[in-house]
Amino acid sequence: MAILYNTDQNLRERASSCIENDFKHNAIETAQETFYVKRGQLVEEMPDWEIIRDRAAAIRNDVTKNLDFYVKQFAERAEANGCIMHYAPDGEDALWEILGVFADHGAAHAVKSKSMMSEEIGLNEVLEQAGVDIIETDCAENILQTAGDKPSHIVVPALHFDREAIAELYRKKRGYEGSSVPEEITHFLRSILREEFLAAEVGVRGCNFAVAETGSTTLVTNEGNGRMVDTYPKVQIILVGIDRIVPDLEALDTMMCLLPRSAVGAKMTAYFSVDSGPRKPGEVDGAEEVHIVIMDNGRHTLINTEFEAMLRCCRCGACLNICPVYRHITGHGYGSIYPGPMGIVLTAALEGYDNLGGMPFACSLCGACAEHCPVEIPLHDLIRQHRINMVEEHKNNPVEVPIFKGLELMWSNRAVYGTAMAAGRPIMKALADGEKGAMDESSAWIPIVKGWTSQRDFDVLAPELFRTWFKKHKKERNAGSEEGGQDR
Repeated sequence: MAILYNTDQNLRERASSCIENDFKHNAIETAQETFYVKRGQLVEEMPDWEIIRDRAAAIRNDVTKNLDFYVKQFAERAEANGCIMHYAPDGEDALWEILGVFADHGAAHAVKSKSMMSEEIGLNEVLEQAGVDIIETDCAENILQTAGDKPSHIVVPALHFDREAIAELYRKKRGYEGSSVPEEITHFLRSILREEFLAAEVGVRGCNFAVAETGSTTLVTNEGNGRMVDTYPKVQIILVGIDRIVPDLEALDTMMCLLPRSAVGAKMTAYFSVDSGPRKPGEVDGAEEVHIVIMDNGRHTLINTEFEAMLRCCRCGACLNICPVYRHITGHGYGSIYPGPMGIVLTAALEGYDNLGGMPFACSLCGACAEHCPVEIPLHDLIRQHRINMVEEHKNNPVEVPIFKGLELMWSNRAVYGTAMAAGRPIMKALADGEKGAMDESSAWIPIVKGWTSQRDFDVLAPELFRTWFKKHKKERNAGSEEGGQDR
């Protein structure tokens, strides 16, 4: 699997680098607030929003519980529609099946629309090594491919680029001579991609939902490139994860009520396509040959585990759009193609804990992600479970255990707690900035404290404990009552 990247740096190093990038923060903050407001307005217009969420969660749970049936039904119906089916237990199998299609047709040029599943298995890199020229046709994905970069968001993957950086990138790499006006850049990209569409022998795309009842695949996009990938090349390869299946068109309608609203705060995306096989006699466009690669890639291992609910995920990115940690460390801080709350749960579940570093700890457990998830995945609970598992398997930082043991001793013993507070107060006061009355970046040299004070101030302990103040206050009040009684 190619889910993790930049593993040469640990989470703290990646996050520190991203925190210093002000543009990333501003871009993500703007996007989060925009999506949040637009989503909120649309949800307010739907009094049955929670009912639809319940229904969607039930649909996804039903598919998971009866996955063998629905995979078989989808495959049989798709095959009856004229599609050629390929089954891939893991990413390597999927790559071999795809390479086989290219080899059978002697294809050396392909166009591709946005697909997280292809990112997950590192498809582009493998095809390029095999001598295939594969071109990303989604605007954001083309930017990333041109820059040799990774996505920072699963819906708006080039969120970390501004228009000036994009214009300069295309000037250096593709001979662009225009301004940084988005429309001008888009026209330029369109002009060079049209030639790619016409020359491509194979089109590669993902699938938002696969309909078991009809054997259909769907594509949800905001650009026309997806439909051109789907219709111009004579050969089509569609990557379908086993967790992308819905039972029927009614269930698809339910999911589509939620997906665009949750993703970008829109009632519907610009393009929504439902494909049911290759071109039929009399039809003027569409692929002559359609290959569907059904991929597992570790998803079945989540069934009947505490992480089974993650198979409900519809990849809308709503959890990223509300996450405070994602806002600060940005998508690249996670080191996974799946960032944010859903990325933590899915990456840890599919990759295991050996190479994760502290990713499951990059979460405040505030629960906002679960509240916004359209299919009601308890993401914060699942992240917490990953933390528990890591501690039990000794995959966490070994320094944490003695620290928390010490804190447990302090907080469970009044005498030890009182002694620690009495000793800690003058120490913190000595380290604090006199004017602020708080520990700031000047105390970031302290190993444990620097994780906080390097970015924000840390108030020192109060001059006295509340317990001490209360005891003294009570004594003074009682004394005053006695004196008052004597006066009377």
